[in-house]
Amino acid sequence: MANYLPHTQGEQEQMLSALGMSSMDELFSQVPSSVMLKEPVNIPHGMSQMETLSAMKALAGKNTSYALTLRGAGCYDHFIPPVVTRMAGKEEFVTAYTPYQAEMSQGLLQSIFEYQSLMSELTGMDASNASVYDGASAAAEAAVMCRDRKRTVTLVSEAVHPDTLAVIKTYAYGTDHEVRVVPMKDGVTDRDALSELLAADVSAFYVQQPNFFGQFEDAEGLFALCKEAKVKCILGANSMALAIMKSGAEVGADIVCGDAQPFGLAMAFGGPSLGFMTTTTAMQRKLPGRIVGQTTDAEGRRAFVLTLQAREQHIRREKASSNICSNQAHCALTASIYLNYMGASGIADAANSSMSKAHYLAQQLCTIDGVSLKYAGGYFHEFVTVLPKNAQVIEDALAAEGILSGLILSDHEMLWCVTEKASKTQLDSVVAAVKGVCEA
Repeated sequence: MANYLPHTQGEQEQMLSALGMSSMDELFSQVPSSVMLKEPVNIPHGMSQMETLSAMKALAGKNTSYALTLRGAGCYDHFIPPVVTRMAGKEEFVTAYTPYQAEMSQGLLQSIFEYQSLMSELTGMDASNASVYDGASAAAEAAVMCRDRKRTVTLVSEAVHPDTLAVIKTYAYGTDHEVRVVPMKDGVTDRDALSELLAADVSAFYVQQPNFFGQFEDAEGLFALCKEAKVKCILGANSMALAIMKSGAEVGADIVCGDAQPFGLAMAFGGPSLGFMTTTTAMQRKLPGRIVGQTTDAEGRRAFVLTLQAREQHIRREKASSNICSNQAHCALTASIYLNYMGASGIADAANSSMSKAHYLAQQLCTIDGVSLKYAGGYFHEFVTVLPKNAQVIEDALAAEGILSGLILSDHEMLWCVTEKASKTQLDSVVAAVKGVCEA
């Protein structure tokens, strides 16, 4: 790494002279010889820019590129306007670091503040943090926010994303708390089962809207039960669906969290993503990570600062409510650019288009003998079908046509997802391919 150090040979000699040393070997003489390299690390020689580009293209060529993606399950293929990636790629944003020094970080602080404002407006809540890693960690952190000495149990609907449930359980295991799963019925949370589980030791109930199977939950009704038992309500919301469904505030949520990946972030093999968390004024001091606030400087001009940082790095460890050590600032910036570019009507259009096209595909698939919807309830842009043929055979047939099928849930069940990117012609070709397999 010596070639990459910013110090010149003269500066190194000046430093050694000031220390009364004659060589770098003398400087590191206290380091045990057993851990010192005796010879250079066996690393291939570097490549030129042209060679590097050729090598990267060869690697990229190994990827399978689909003309249409019908798989969601937490990561969604929405259209990203070119201006979003262009603006987010500006070097001023890409090279920005954690905004500890407000006087040097006004631009980054403002971008985070704008993101928080947008997410608060979208969810209908009072406050937002500066984001966390992804939707699953946001759900787990939300559960932690609700616990106290007497209430340490978190209820989680069986209909949530399996990965989200796993992360919540992992957090609970690490802090010796308990997670109890609320059974589902007909693809949604069983209201009666929830009512029976609302014991005195329950701190919060988490439900996903729409749930893992694409179904709309009766979040308002479920939360009303929780309020009667003085249990906190956590809504895990699909960020795109928030544009057209009731906000968290309208259904009685104490915390609204989820993944903002649909807002300008590519699927990119599953990451990086963007976990958002918003809450009421009463609970804002329990939000993990950072909160940026707006103020005025000594000359009365608008300025931005880190207002709250409820993590162990900045406060006494025993007072910390979270161990989140970073925020997804660049991903949050990208989401902010997307939201501002699209506007409220643009996001609603994308959401409505996704839902409309999903219902069209579902209706057309169900015209095929043996294909039916597994659940009868209302859904957003994901749905589960029961198939007469093995789901793997259908996945393979669609892959041959350049289409990534829905997610296989079992031998004869598939979870489909449609976004605004799908055209009617493409969806009709999907139906034709599935029909060909099922009727063969």
